[in-house]
Amino acid sequence: MRFDPWNPDFVASPYAVYDELRRDAPVSFFEPTGQWLIARHADVNALLRDRRLGRSYLHLATHEEFGREPEPEFQEPFWRVVNAGMLDVEPPVHTRLRRLVSKAFTPRMVESMRPRVRAIVERLVDDFVEKGGGDLIAEVAEPLPVTVIAEMLGVPDADRHLLRPWSADICGMYELNPSQEAQHTAVRAASEFSDYLKDLARARKAAPGEDLISALAQIEELTEDELVGTCVLLLNAGHEATVNVTGNGWWSLFRNPSELVRLREDLSLLPTAIEELMRYDTPLQMFERWVLEDIEVGGVAIPKGVEVALLFGSANRDPEVFDEPDTLDVGRADNPHISFGAGIHFCLGAPLARIELVESFGALLRRAPAMELTSEPVWNPGYIIRGLRSLEVSCD
Repeated sequence: MRFDPWNPDFVASPYAVYDELRRDAPVSFFEPTGQWLIARHADVNALLRDRRLGRSYLHLATHEEFGREPEPEFQEPFWRVVNAGMLDVEPPVHTRLRRLVSKAFTPRMVESMRPRVRAIVERLVDDFVEKGGGDLIAEVAEPLPVTVIAEMLGVPDADRHLLRPWSADICGMYELNPSQEAQHTAVRAASEFSDYLKDLARARKAAPGEDLISALAQIEELTEDELVGTCVLLLNAGHEATVNVTGNGWWSLFRNPSELVRLREDLSLLPTAIEELMRYDTPLQMFERWVLEDIEVGGVAIPKGVEVALLFGSANRDPEVFDEPDTLDVGRADNPHISFGAGIHFCLGAPLARIELVESFGALLRRAPAMELTSEPVWNPGYIIRGLRSLEVSCD
């Protein structure tokens, strides 16, 4: 098999291909997307921190000046939302936005959310166990982070069912060479979500509550587009990774029953187990950056104006960094995985995601000690944001 992000077999198990890339072609050009694939941990880690690369180049040049074709006009509503969020901008705009939003993610603020996260988890798991199981992703993994983020933002209960479909549709644009249908779906979702958030922010500006949208709506230096872009990013980043770490993680444990038994017998391993599950089957397989100046990686010259594709899934299995990288070890202590990124774009919500995952896995391990897989799961078609379509289990 070769690197083929549109091949379901590769998506289901890319790690043997990564082994070959790290060994034989750690920096290689991938013609179908015009990107340079970066496979080794050291290179990926360094490039994440290298200011000669950026998530965007629009702070330096227009599309035409950078030698790129502008996006089709019909995509404008999507990019207006995405380019106003902190993930896809560079300093000084990124610095200002991250400073404003980080006030809601201080260690004390995030830790104060643990009791509420635990209460949400316990309700979801109790209902799931009482039914005797079902689809763990649809009934536990997805509702948890969506509920947490919705409560943080202040989205009313009656509207929360809209969030997950909007997020999934928007994230479809991040896949490699998305289809025309996926592009139009993402644009529609971005437009609908943007209109919804603008209406909600205007209402909260007039009558603020205790939620994040109310707080953001009071900040004069934050534009309406930036508020929308920030909220969309928090939803997308705040739930996609958590959902897929949960699904991928349980699938990894079921395939490594001795480690599942080890974890069930010693719940004090939960914090290291969560880090290991994020490393072992990484939910975000690739992170893309634009080359803003000519660079050299592993002796290979990469010119300004192209994109590098940082292969997180490969970096997290690099034997130069991890002992026995293809072995799941829920007690792995030395674990410098890069699943949350690095540098200025390190995931702001990482502490909250860790709380959600520890509480979720802990509740299932305690309340469903005999939980087992009932059918082989199927992967979603996406490669960049990689996760299972469903995970059917029994709790009897």
